[in-house]
Amino acid sequence: MAEVGFSLGSNIGDKQGNLARALELLFADPAMTFRACSSFYKTAPWGYEDQDWFVNLCAAGDTGLEAESILDLCKRVEHEVGRRDTFRWGPRVIDVDILYYGTAEVDEPDLAIPHRELFNRSFVLVPLAEIRPDLVLSGRRIGEEARRLVDDGMEIVAPPWAPGK
Repeated sequence: MAEVGFSLGSNIGDKQGNLARALELLFADPAMTFRACSSFYKTAPWGYEDQDWFVNLCAAGDTGLEAESILDLCKRVEHEVGRRDTFRWGPRVIDVDILYYGTAEVDEPDLAIPHRELFNRSFVLVPLAEIRPDLVLSGRRIGEEARRLVDDGMEIVAPPWAPGK
């Protein structure tokens, strides 16, 4: 078993509902055990800014799945919640990214672990630091990295999710 961390975001429709549904599906998988979820944060768009605001969160669990199987699970969850292909960093019903997977390092065209943009995004670091401040990835402590970034006006809009809520 290895710990796996996820970043989830939505900026179309019922944003909080989309995230809750994705978490339900993700942690309903028999190979995935829930560990923690951050609060839900209202955040500004990143990359492509001419779009509605997002709601983002981070979650962690434990799994015996291989990294590629976790990626497949994320894609199935996205599809079931209603994600359709758009352009890079564009609006989306749901986005589920793998942030880390134990101590694994993967650098493939369709999968990078730790996530390539992890240390550049306050909407990832702030929620991740809420649940795993002492986690060290690539030699960097998540809590310290979150403090160095401006939170870009992020605000908590809902408490952490938990299975069965």
